[in-house]
Amino acid sequence: MKIRTGDTVVMITGKDKGKTGTVLRVLPRRQRIVVAGIGMRTRHMPATPQRAGQKVRYEASVHVSNAMLLDPATKKRTRVGYIVDDKGKRRVAKRSGEVIKSAAKAASKNAKTQQKTTKASAAAEDDSKKKGAKKPAAAPAEAQPSLPAKKPFWKRAMSFGEDAAQDLEGAAQESAPKKGHSIPKDTPPPHRSTSRGS
Repeated sequence: MKIRTGDTVVMITGKDKGKTGTVLRVLPRRQRIVVAGIGMRTRHMPATPQRAGQKVRYEASVHVSNAMLLDPATKKRTRVGYIVDDKGKRRVAKRSGEVIKSAAKAASKNAKTQQKTTKASAAAEDDSKKKGAKKPAAAPAEAQPSLPAKKPFWKRAMSFGEDAAQDLEGAAQESAPKKGHSIPKDTPPPHRSTSRGS
């Protein structure tokens, strides 16, 4: 698929036509994507002893053909092509010819650079403590958009998934036969008469 997680897309058909959003999840086998704020559905969660009943709004998946990528240069919808060069196979916007950077890769690169800068600042702080010099002013860290965890909507919306998992574990332990409490196998089945009328 030419659309990847973290891309900004515009809907070209359906009830959300013209709306833009970020791709939260890609389902390549089904050729579908989940876009933030697009294709909203409501699920009615029943009440349990732990929590009250409620309505949960979540994004349903839409077919990838209903969305087009936004060109990073012109901010208009565009088709996607590929080029192969010394840097490998890369996606290109057909409208402007600009290379499309993957948001997931950019986020991981930013995380790595932040780790390097924190290590470097910690090392500089240690050196300044040893020398008795004033510590340099820390540069403000830019807030990076984090990609959501790949969980079903009810696990994202509340702690329902954790409660259900604990309930299932407890039920599995209760239903397992205890040691020393097995049914003897040598007892014969109850006898049934084959004669008529009895």
